[in-house]
Amino acid sequence: MPRANYFLRVCCVPALLALMASAASAAPSPSYRVFVSNEKSGDLTVINGDDFAVIGKIEVGKRPRGIHASPDGKTVYVALSGTPIGGPPQLDARGNPIFERGKDDDDDDGDADKSADGIGVVDVTAHKLVGKIAVGSDPEEFSVSKDGTRLYVSNEDVKTASVVNIAAAKVEHIIPVSQEPEGVTTTPDGRQVYITCEAGGDIFIFDTVKFATVAHFKVEGRPRSVDFLPGSTIGFIPSESVGQVNVIDTAVPKVVKTITLPKGSRPMRVRVALDGRKVYVSNGRAGTVSVLDSRSYELLDTITVGTRPWGIALSPDGRYLYSANGPSNDVSVVDLRTNKEIKRIAAGQSPWGIAVAPSLQ
Repeated sequence: MPRANYFLRVCCVPALLALMASAASAAPSPSYRVFVSNEKSGDLTVINGDDFAVIGKIEVGKRPRGIHASPDGKTVYVALSGTPIGGPPQLDARGNPIFERGKDDDDDDGDADKSADGIGVVDVTAHKLVGKIAVGSDPEEFSVSKDGTRLYVSNEDVKTASVVNIAAAKVEHIIPVSQEPEGVTTTPDGRQVYITCEAGGDIFIFDTVKFATVAHFKVEGRPRSVDFLPGSTIGFIPSESVGQVNVIDTAVPKVVKTITLPKGSRPMRVRVALDGRKVYVSNGRAGTVSVLDSRSYELLDTITVGTRPWGIALSPDGRYLYSANGPSNDVSVVDLRTNKEIKRIAAGQSPWGIAVAPSLQ
């Protein structure tokens, strides 16, 4: 055997094999992570998007609900509230909540811990809470501005929305809205923010330059969320009380069509597919997710998931849908190629919202 070949075999091959074995045994970084806010246990469940394994738990504070990633994926923000969870309000014949005059179901009864209110700041790489931003009373939902510099927050118990400068950790503007503001979404062009008010069906729109209300209209009761078709003026707002999805035109703005969902649907969260072709709606107590055609508005499918799905989110490649199932303390994974639930993942107590962030490792 030539001396050079002998040297390669004896000296280099073992080293190469050891290097290959080491690489094979190292756990690959997930391509993305799923962060689930657990309202009752005060933490986030972190899920590996590649194999659906739970890879961590992050303690964040009281009553985490709305949750969203920053545009660069480095940070996850989560709404925290010291207002105790109340029982469901009494409903009228149309399914709308009945409140005493001037009150709602999240009014401060003296037991609220206002020091717990804020938006928690979670470092995606470090998997830990690194700060909390004061954003006004009882934040429930929020949206991150397109440039990642501001938060637009619904303050549920004081009937306002707050505009927050993230770098300064300061509320810059307070915008009066109506009773029980909940859903908050920025339009695709970043110029406007939509706020849904649960109690009266009011939709408020403010601009992101002067931070003033520019329009207001109504939908049927208990609108929970908003999402928009990319590159379009069309958006979708569910009305939980009547089991409908409102199609809106932001150029007007007004409702241009209503879509009636299957009987028993209590629509909560709406998500538009990344390619804009379909719309997904979580149906709460029905235990399902509706699939709608985003152009014809036809009901394409009904997917059975866990108990009372609330928050839903899509994987970055659009292949999977995740739903937070509050009463059963788990997350459903749906394969959107077949529209079938393929897995349930144990979460914390009462999972509420879901955010997806790419792995940065």
